[in-house]
Amino acid sequence: MKIVAIDGPAGSGKGTITKIVAEKLNLIYIDSGATYRCVALAALRNNLKVEDKEEIIKLTKTLKIEFTKDGRTILNNEDVSKEIRSKEVSEIVSPISSIVEVREILVDLQRKMANDHDVIMEGRDITTVVFPNANYKFYLDASIEERARRRFKQNEEMNIHIPMEELIESIEKRDYNDMHKPVGSLMRTNDQIYIDSTNMTIDEVVNEIIKNIK
Repeated sequence: MKIVAIDGPAGSGKGTITKIVAEKLNLIYIDSGATYRCVALAALRNNLKVEDKEEIIKLTKTLKIEFTKDGRTILNNEDVSKEIRSKEVSEIVSPISSIVEVREILVDLQRKMANDHDVIMEGRDITTVVFPNANYKFYLDASIEERARRRFKQNEEMNIHIPMEELIESIEKRDYNDMHKPVGSLMRTNDQIYIDSTNMTIDEVVNEIIKNIK
């Protein structure tokens, strides 16, 4: 079983890059961030606030989360690939993912997804918590401005309209939250291969990762 783990901040291109690498190397792609977004979406649909910790934990235990080979996210048999990228979900996903019990439930789910498969998984704590013994560990980064630009373009393609200034502010806040979580925080380690993709094309980043794996 081969495990490739990629961590990095919001908008660093992890999702796009990981999908391409998965296809080129015939790996199963698992988007760990989407599992937390599914919980956030379910919480919103159940009129729960971030403060409703116990109810969110109970809800998380009931959710069925799956990923299709063509990159769709399925929540309780419904394709929610677009819904989990909404502004409302983005605003609460970081604090929800800071709930220790929610992380424990989803980390267990993420590990089970990797059973008996060669996988590539991206997120915030994949190299440090979910798969600390991964065969390959990467930290993908980019400037805040570049990450906001990428997220803006991604949103436009999904017909989601959020001003650039608002995206930058949201990413800065998300970075702080992700790096200061009591558990599962985003961090740099010596055993990660660091890649700053600010001035790199998608193909250049993909080739750099594949080169290191091979």
